[in-house]
Amino acid sequence: MKKIILITGGQRSGKSSYAEKLALSLSPNPVYLATSRVWDEEHRMRIERHKANRGNEWVNIEEEKELSKHNFAGHVVLIDCVTLWATNFFFDLQSDVEQSLASLKSEFDSFTGQDAQFIFVTNEIGMGEMPQNELQRKFAGLQGWFNQYVASKAGEVYLMVSGIPVRIK
Repeated sequence: MKKIILITGGQRSGKSSYAEKLALSLSPNPVYLATSRVWDEEHRMRIERHKANRGNEWVNIEEEKELSKHNFAGHVVLIDCVTLWATNFFFDLQSDVEQSLASLKSEFDSFTGQDAQFIFVTNEIGMGEMPQNELQRKFAGLQGWFNQYVASKAGEVYLMVSGIPVRIK
């Protein structure tokens, strides 16, 4: 049953909507594993809107970093999103890219070692303009390298373009 799917694209490209439809096509009661921290009031409201838009068929779990502490064997799990998950490591590890990347890879490998179907949502932040400061450039590097790692482990990868999924692997 183990399967890893990665859905990537730019902001507001339709990644989460596509991932949710895909998860519901694979299971009547998928798990929605949300990785976001509440950064400010606007972000909290956005999270609440996302929760309200999901139906009762979802099992909702919030986990900022330690995804592997949950047992999802036999389930379809939607992880939204890799970018926020990476952000949590990046800030907790004082913007140390190497340590953050190593920690993310280790946690990813432990988490996806379970016999489950995983759908990861991520952002292609490197497709936008050149980051304006060193911290943003460091995070863009971390995100790009970790996206490559997840994609290398995934059996399927989709790039979302204007709401249209394009299978690239």
